[in-house]
Amino acid sequence: MNATAGQADVKSLADRFGIEPGMVVMEMGYDDDVDEDLRDTLIDRCGELVDEDTDEVVDAVLLWWRDGDGDLVETLIDALGPLTDNGVVWLLTPKAGREGHVEPSEINESAPTAGLQQTSTVNAGKDWTAARLVVPRGARAKQR
Repeated sequence: MNATAGQADVKSLADRFGIEPGMVVMEMGYDDDVDEDLRDTLIDRCGELVDEDTDEVVDAVLLWWRDGDGDLVETLIDALGPLTDNGVVWLLTPKAGREGHVEPSEINESAPTAGLQQTSTVNAGKDWTAARLVVPRGARAKQR
């Protein structure tokens, strides 16, 4: 495999995440185990990642989550605070067999409790899987 093929794979991640130039993307749960290649790809696309203390309204949330990080429902609710009506939360969890792996059943139970539904899952690198979580359409109208 040559370097160009690897770069093409990485570039397609920004497309799969739906990140566009000018979008405001908030990052939560950053630690030294995150996938730096994925972060760099998303930063290249949107310009920067803002931290969870931002006062900005955000288009997407990149949430790194590991088993033992606390209460997933509470963290998902926190992620919704600055999110636009049609924004998305990307919940990144370590793949099966990796330290900190989160069982899919925990995501399936936590997302609806926080007012979110999972729409897809993406391979987000060597060690991470990303679940795309959104506010259901019917619930958006009720929030207004």
